[in-house]
Amino acid sequence: MANDHILTLSCPDKPGIVHAVTGVFAAQNINILDLQQFSDPVSERFFMRVHFGPTESESTDHLNAPFAELASHLKMDYTIRPVHKKLRVLIMVSKIGHCLNDLLFRVKSGQLNIEVPLIVSNHPDFQQLAANYGIEFRHLPVTKDTKAEQEQQILDLIKERDIELVVLARYMQVLSPRLCEAMSGRIINIHHSFLPSFKGAKPYHQAYDRGVKIIGATAHFVTADLDEGPIIEQRVGRVDHSMDPKQLVEEGSNIESQVLAAAVKWTAEGRVFLNNSKTVVFN
Repeated sequence: MANDHILTLSCPDKPGIVHAVTGVFAAQNINILDLQQFSDPVSERFFMRVHFGPTESESTDHLNAPFAELASHLKMDYTIRPVHKKLRVLIMVSKIGHCLNDLLFRVKSGQLNIEVPLIVSNHPDFQQLAANYGIEFRHLPVTKDTKAEQEQQILDLIKERDIELVVLARYMQVLSPRLCEAMSGRIINIHHSFLPSFKGAKPYHQAYDRGVKIIGATAHFVTADLDEGPIIEQRVGRVDHSMDPKQLVEEGSNIESQVLAAAVKWTAEGRVFLNNSKTVVFN
């Protein structure tokens, strides 16, 4: 797959889009290996992911002109990315580390096609874990009075390290609207609840008090509206009356790790599209 690429695109829906896109590849004598598409009748937008290749070289410059022309005609947003190119990800964490540990293991074992040049935390607890993986760790403490300054440091690091995606792996701070806007559509959070139920603090304790029979976790894009961002993935686990809040937390932590890893993997593979307040996910 050295010269394989992924094309992702979205545009207003109309007849003939698939024909037009595949026609470009046919004209260039390029093989389509996999194609997924979706027409949303509500937003009236069309979404497509195309895995194509191999091309004669890693460069896809010869596709720039035909796709630029097509984009102009269809009012289309698109990207072309080599399959082997790893997404550069900043992971942020506080004092609960199971999601961080899970992501780092998956990266090390090749399960996630991402590169993690930096971990940021408002606590120093996971500095040694980062060192074990050879990853730079920045401890950036934050208080109500220093929040703006701390977030500016984060934005500076994002720019310096060419970060493409921020992953909040149980980072227990509410991001400001400024940071959310600056990284719109490029911040993924794991919420330890099956949203929209049990928002805010201690959702497992809230679930216990209500006697729920299932618990879950939600990975979603971050917006300025707390816990309201477009959902990428959700999973659940069955629980019963015999389990106390601690046991719910333990069961929930496993689900959180799985859900966050899936959301990061699909995003890195170009499978996740924003569609107003929802997502389209070709998984």
